Amino acid sequence: MFEGFALETVDVGPGQLRVRHGGSGPAILLLHGHPRTHMTWGKVADLLSPDYTVVCPDLPAFGCSYQPADAPDSVNSAKRAKAHALVELMRRLGHESFCVVGHDRGSLTAFRMAMDHPARVRKLVIVDGIPVIEHLERADWTFARDWYHWFFFAQPEKPERAICADPLAWYDTLSPRLMGKEAYDDLLDVIHDRDVVHGMIEDYRAGLSIDHLHDREDRDAGRKVACPMLCLWSLRDDMEQMYGDPVAIWRNWANDVRGFGIESGHHVAEENPEALSQAIREFFESA
Repeated sequence: MFEGFALETVDVGPGQLRVRHGGSGPAILLLHGHPRTHMTWGKVADLLSPDYTVVCPDLPAFGCSYQPADAPDSVNSAKRAKAHALVELMRRLGHESFCVVGHDRGSLTAFRMAMDHPARVRKLVIVDGIPVIEHLERADWTFARDWYHWFFFAQPEKPERAICADPLAWYDTLSPRLMGKEAYDDLLDVIHDRDVVHGMIEDYRAGLSIDHLHDREDRDAGRKVACPMLCLWSLRDDMEQMYGDPVAIWRNWANDVRGFGIESGHHVAEENPEALSQAIREFFESA
């Protein structure tokens, strides 16, 4: 994976981001989800890099990137703060504007980036995600049953204690066969790092403390994603079952949105990189 890519650490102000980048052509920023690192994008990056400059960072608080400073409202872990840091990363790599793809928790940062930095984001792809406020306002007993970790992770201290007691028991679906050994070994290191576990949990705490307020402010002001947007979801995950048509939800947040499901489980970049790469490529190459 990542054939011909450079691996660097780039200072973006609040701290340093670990990033892999390579290829040639228009720039694409790929943002991973929980609990992954940038390594989840390896197969997709190789498929896109012949025609695109592909940038794959560890999100702030994840992997080997910097840990945001703790704050009572988790403001330093807000998607707004992370989006700002990643825009700065792209600027320091020489990309004043770019396309962005976000999966899972990374989709929340990608969405916030498109909202807060419309001059920077040319096109937006969201994979397995909707705005935080949409999750919370639609939460019912099935959400509580199946996505209970959102509310558990919002509690102080206990989530970190539970995960750090036995990280492989908590993240029991990790598989070197599915991920590839290099990506698996990379993730194995970080989920045993207490600071990284804390940072990943703070990402959720920010969702329930401040991210949803930023969403509400935009909605109340009538602001929407200005660039063209593609919404994708994994057909063997529960996004569609939980919320119905995700595109219908995103039409409340974007002026130009289309989308469809991909035959895959949740970690689509690992499970069906060919279909995901093709969807990204066709969208970025469309008028």
